[in-house]
Amino acid sequence: MYRQACRRLLLRPSARAAAAARPFSTDLPSAPSQDTTFVEAWKKVAPNIEPPKTPLSYLKPRPQTPTSIPSKLTVNFVLPYQAELDSKEVDMVIVPATTGQMGVLPGHVSTIAELKPGILSVHDGNDVTKYFVSSGFAFVHANSVTDIVAVEAVPIDRIDPNLVQKGLAEFTQKLSSATSDLERAEAQIGVDVHSALNAAITG
Repeated sequence: MYRQACRRLLLRPSARAAAAARPFSTDLPSAPSQDTTFVEAWKKVAPNIEPPKTPLSYLKPRPQTPTSIPSKLTVNFVLPYQAELDSKEVDMVIVPATTGQMGVLPGHVSTIAELKPGILSVHDGNDVTKYFVSSGFAFVHANSVTDIVAVEAVPIDRIDPNLVQKGLAEFTQKLSSATSDLERAEAQIGVDVHSALNAAITG
């Protein structure tokens, strides 16, 4: 059985060459402005009518990856109702990813990270601005641009420790007295968020 597994895992020479020749996403050209396959098919069926726009026509071309690593990281930090940071150049951001705290510097590899409740810190020289984020995503691009989209965020200095302690006690009580799966799940979310808030203001 082990011999068969090894044989299956070994690639044929032609397959190895094809895998080695496969380009990285950063080597591929920028996205075209229109779906040429769709347009050609449309013109065959209805040559006298202009083809409708497809979603591809609304996409912006992917920016070129710089040949050298810039000295600053460009950050866009947005919420559903406002933009906290708009194309701000900073030294580093640290995001609370579900896999752990993730530091992003200029030249970081392209990454998509899901955020969990925790501290997002923006480092610009000696200035460090900290936000508590509830959830969201961080999109790290190869051109040293990072887009952070959060459901809710608030600066750490605006959090009231007394309200955090009160909320943590309330949700802990609800969790212990929950009688259904829905009540237990809602209470657990409340405990997790308030525990993260408490750690943010005391840490």
